[in-house]
Amino acid sequence: MSRSPSNSTIRNFSSSISNEESLVSPKPKQQQQHPWLIVGLGNPGKQYNGTRHNVGFEMVDAIAEAEGISMSSVNFKAHFGKGFIGNVPVMLAKPQTFMNASGQSVGSIVSYYKIPLKQVLVIFDDLDLPFSKMRLLPKGGHGGHNGMRSIIDHFKGSREFPRLRIGIGRPPGKMDSVNFVLRPFSKQERQEVCKAFFLRT
Repeated sequence: MSRSPSNSTIRNFSSSISNEESLVSPKPKQQQQHPWLIVGLGNPGKQYNGTRHNVGFEMVDAIAEAEGISMSSVNFKAHFGKGFIGNVPVMLAKPQTFMNASGQSVGSIVSYYKIPLKQVLVIFDDLDLPFSKMRLLPKGGHGGHNGMRSIIDHFKGSREFPRLRIGIGRPPGKMDSVNFVLRPFSKQERQEVCKAFFLRT
């Protein structure tokens, strides 16, 4: 199952970046000197493809496809791309440091390009949201997510950056949450994810 993202959740999400007001207070265009950094969290390696913990990677890939942004570069320990969403310059990144060290990559990009934290959007999986639901917030804590914990640590404890949480549901029964997030989606779940976010199977 493959869907075009042109009129999807991805397009609506991209519009929120293009409009900017949904995440930060609007400023005159002449003051917008920095690009947005959009980071999707996940683990590198084929064994992690399609797992719940990697939906951040998948969302960034979908945004890149929808906006025609190449992710072929490898910089700052991340798969990296530059482009535009509407008239807004953006950088897309998928850290390749493994989840628990995501802050190493994100911190380096932010420091090098001097990106204000309010223009760093992190996309990650969330056990506490219902499956396939998304929540866009202007700031917040790590919620027990180790990738977010690492990023906050590299931001010297600052939590003042937006994030897009993607619900992956709760572990069944007494299953350990670590094992659960590293499991691939079932066939039915994958279909629901693709339908909700217009990702590719």
